[in-house]
Amino acid sequence: MHKTLIPIFDLDDTLYCEHDYVRSGFKSVANFIASKNHTTDAELIYKSFINVWLSHGRGKVFDIVCENLSIPFDIAKLVQVYREHQPKLELYDDAKEVLSYFNTKKIPMGLITDGNLTMQWRKIKSLKLDKLIDVIIVTDDLGFEYWKPNAAPYKKAAQELNVPIEKCVYIGDNPNKDFVTAKKLGMHTIRIVRPVGDHAKTRLNKTYEADKEMYSLIELLEKWS
Repeated sequence: MHKTLIPIFDLDDTLYCEHDYVRSGFKSVANFIASKNHTTDAELIYKSFINVWLSHGRGKVFDIVCENLSIPFDIAKLVQVYREHQPKLELYDDAKEVLSYFNTKKIPMGLITDGNLTMQWRKIKSLKLDKLIDVIIVTDDLGFEYWKPNAAPYKKAAQELNVPIEKCVYIGDNPNKDFVTAKKLGMHTIRIVRPVGDHAKTRLNKTYEADKEMYSLIELLEKWS
């Protein structure tokens, strides 16, 4: 791997900590509930969200907390508030440094991310990635069926970057879906392993794992310097 490759990044838990977004969303929903139901304290609701999330995962947080606290809210509305809130997010320090380096060296970059399109674009705007990265593919813009590991977003990113797909390297964190198709298409792949994240401890067979592992994006600079 060398500096002629074009980097294409994943977003969540690759360039920033997704748990920061979850906490931000829970805070917005807690404030929304408290503003409509003045008998319930926003901080109590927020802490309840966090506790249920840590013990049960994200899937039914609003259902469980609303039932436990006897909060009569339409769950679909709370999901909407969560998805449409304006997050305040920060890139990981190593991501800031690496993106700045690639921009300084005028190395084009791409980004491919799954997730609800409203949520993903609000994350991207909050992180100012639309100002830093040349080609951004939110797979939900294409349709749910085009989420990773579908080949379409990888091909689209390479096409929009105007480079052969084998000259790209995909950098992500989730071996369940990030690398298997990228490798089949001839892309190079790197897994960034963060100490915190939904996939930090996931280990799969070599078909699904990346060609290389890194524990900091700073390691990328050795390849392009």
